[in-house]
Amino acid sequence: MSSYKRTFRRSTKKAVSTMLVTAMCLGGGAAAFADQAGTPAATTQSSVSSLIFSDVKDGFWAEKHIYKLAAEGIILGDAGKFRPADSVTQQEAITMAIRFMNLESKLGDGAGAPADMKVGNYFKPYLELAVQQKLIDKTEEVQATGAKESWGEKKASREWIAKILVRALGRDTEAKAAAGASTGFADQSSITSSARGYVNVAVQLDLTKGVEGNKFDPLGKVTRAQLATFFSRGSEYVTPGYSTVYEGIVTELTDNKLTLFANGKLKSFTLDSRTVYFTKDSEVKSTKNELQLYTKVLAVDKVGSAAYVEVRDPKQQLEQTEGTLLKKLSGNRLVMLINNDTVTYTYDANTSFIDQNGNSINIDSLTENSTVVVQRETFSAEKKPVIVQVKSAIVNKSGSGTVDSVNLTDKTIRFKDASGNVETFKYSDNFVMIYQNQLLNNAGEIQTGASVKYTVENSLITRLEITQGMERTVTGTLLDVNDKFISFSNASGKAEIKSLADKPAIVINGIAEATLDDLIDDENGGDKVELTINPNDQITKIVVTGRQSEQLSDLSVVKYEAKYKALMVVDASKKVHAFTLDDKTKVEYNSTTPTLSGAESLLSEGRKINVTHIGDRVLSLQVVYKYDGTFLSADTTAKKISLLTSSGKTVVVPYQGTAPSIELYGKGSATLADIKVGDPVTAILSANQDALQTLAVKKAVQFKVVSVNTANSRIRATANGITDDFYVDQAALFADNGGAIKVADIQAGQTINVVFNGRTASSVQIVKLTLGKVLSVNGTSLVLKPFAGAQETFSLNSGVKVVRGTSVSTGVTSLTTSDHVEVSKDTDGSVIIQVLSPLERKFQRYDGVSKEIIVYRPSLTDNNYRFVVTPETYIHQGDTTLSVQSLQENDKIVLYFNGDKLVEVEKQ
Repeated sequence: MSSYKRTFRRSTKKAVSTMLVTAMCLGGGAAAFADQAGTPAATTQSSVSSLIFSDVKDGFWAEKHIYKLAAEGIILGDAGKFRPADSVTQQEAITMAIRFMNLESKLGDGAGAPADMKVGNYFKPYLELAVQQKLIDKTEEVQATGAKESWGEKKASREWIAKILVRALGRDTEAKAAAGASTGFADQSSITSSARGYVNVAVQLDLTKGVEGNKFDPLGKVTRAQLATFFSRGSEYVTPGYSTVYEGIVTELTDNKLTLFANGKLKSFTLDSRTVYFTKDSEVKSTKNELQLYTKVLAVDKVGSAAYVEVRDPKQQLEQTEGTLLKKLSGNRLVMLINNDTVTYTYDANTSFIDQNGNSINIDSLTENSTVVVQRETFSAEKKPVIVQVKSAIVNKSGSGTVDSVNLTDKTIRFKDASGNVETFKYSDNFVMIYQNQLLNNAGEIQTGASVKYTVENSLITRLEITQGMERTVTGTLLDVNDKFISFSNASGKAEIKSLADKPAIVINGIAEATLDDLIDDENGGDKVELTINPNDQITKIVVTGRQSEQLSDLSVVKYEAKYKALMVVDASKKVHAFTLDDKTKVEYNSTTPTLSGAESLLSEGRKINVTHIGDRVLSLQVVYKYDGTFLSADTTAKKISLLTSSGKTVVVPYQGTAPSIELYGKGSATLADIKVGDPVTAILSANQDALQTLAVKKAVQFKVVSVNTANSRIRATANGITDDFYVDQAALFADNGGAIKVADIQAGQTINVVFNGRTASSVQIVKLTLGKVLSVNGTSLVLKPFAGAQETFSLNSGVKVVRGTSVSTGVTSLTTSDHVEVSKDTDGSVIIQVLSPLERKFQRYDGVSKEIIVYRPSLTDNNYRFVVTPETYIHQGDTTLSVQSLQENDKIVLYFNGDKLVEVEKQ
């Protein structure tokens, strides 16, 4: 027997919502009640504070249902606690059911309570009414109760509660009809035959669910939290008519007040820090921010305060009509032309008038012939205008404020004034823009946040003056660059000079950590750039948007004069070209540290080179030391190999000795026999360009990164079970979107595609990995719902590989819509689908020190119960992302693994 003496106070015959006495009294162990009605230890309270339970923490799985029933007066805590894990007795359950059904006004004195069903004196009137209402069957209950057992203090089982709940909802007939149907639970044979129909209905209505292992556990004990949840969910199917529960449309909403239009009347509530907020479709506590005007809301009144507020339908109950305002008449009337018909609307003091930007205006500001949108409520017979908004009107004004946004497509600028009000106006192509006594070239130079003065005539901006420094962007062509200044030709063709800020950012596609030396400045063909200029008129960022250089290949040197850096070449068509090199000319030859002087020594007559130039100025020069193409053939008699370049030209290169040197990644002693026709190769030439030095085969390999040595530009990675180390100092490095990156951007655990030129890594790209759930799949496409973002479709036309555990297949027949997968692409463009391994468990706790989820073990021999959570682990319930701290003990979760890495946790 519990040491807690638990008593109930007999309810008066008022509606249940006028009291907070509970049928679920507190206390551990067996129920103990006073023999006669009296004042309980937890006296009836009417303040909202009685709904705050110290042992019902934020995020508790039954939090919503506990607070809802407590607000409705059906349950009550004691000394600020609810004790959600305590078991419920049968006499407590029927008391709660009577209160739930709002039948307390029908309670008698209990004299008619069955004498052979022992209950405490307080519960006799409830037992008497429960039998009358056929909530329980006397004969059935007596037969199920032992001779020495108290029916009332007997712990309520799950199948017994299913009966009470279904009968309280008036679904007894449905339950009897469903008695012969299978429940679908593995322990169906353990469910009493007379209870099966009730279990079926309770499950169909989603009032209760099974437990782990697809079982119902019919004799399992029901806790206070569970019973609160059952009845709360059941309220969706009945309308008990509690006098303090109001469901209606929000007509007024302030920081501390809520007014509903309910049952044809207005009802106001005070909102304070003790009000709890929920939404119909979520069991997670929300905030007041979920409340919106003219949406459907349920509120429970406690002495004028809203104890519990639930958004029932977030859609605003308004209809809108657009028309032309013809007249404003006395008597609060507006005459409008709508679809060629004259319509009169009568507004009142509650009608809001707003302009195009949502700012409040006076009714007098409405001008005739303006286009106006009238929004009317749909929840009363009057259908009163709620909002009257000007859609378009002729505006002439001057103003000041800050630029909130600039839309170059719509040609609009949105301003925000000192009060926070915003207005949007269109501008014409020739409107005047001034900054620091200079005319701006276009509206694209106006940046968000700039302080301005503006003039609007006939609803168009005609003049804008920037009064306070701002950051802006301009476009142009680079004319000259040094470490202090940049000269450029702006969009209007006018030359400008701007100073450089300290360490300006340089962005050139394909070049990581670009510098000023990477820019091309030229009067005839410099880089097209976008320049960001700060309030001090200094350039802080340079983005190259285009280049105008020309490339020439297959050139032969005729003469090079180092004194004048003059170069004469002849192309394959025997046309002579003359160029000039300078200190900015980039050079490339067979060296890891090429210099201009080093290249000059190689520019002898007949030397093969490639040039990139603007006019006669050489931007880059490559001394040919290799040919890239695809392997065509090898003539071992004539000692020649042939390859086809990307330009379609066949190149024949001789080699010396008995066989050429072959480099092939993954093959120690490769020979010509290892090369197939069509394989991509690089023929590296001798110093004199007259013979093949090495034939390097290009091969793409997909790796999983183990570690990265940033200092040495070295990566350790695994592929096909083999670990290898390779340098990437000569490789082009790319993110999964193709943007240039640095070695430091590559992280352990990532998947990368590496292209080897022989045994040297020439490019590395991070592979995009998409995690999600399969929505649909067939032989040609896979539709995936990713962890974040909209659904994605992957074409399977280039091939597919499905990996499930140790099984690998080249078809998708094994995939189902219940599979959670990781999707990536192999080096050949085929799709790799890695099926994540699921593990169903009950959550025990989260170890914040080791950052591990700990689950309950199915047996003591199972040592797989601690799992590391990373920042990338996706934790969710449905589409709602959860924090690991929001998981509660005994939550049913499914953990998904990619190998031994936990990538997803789904709360059931």
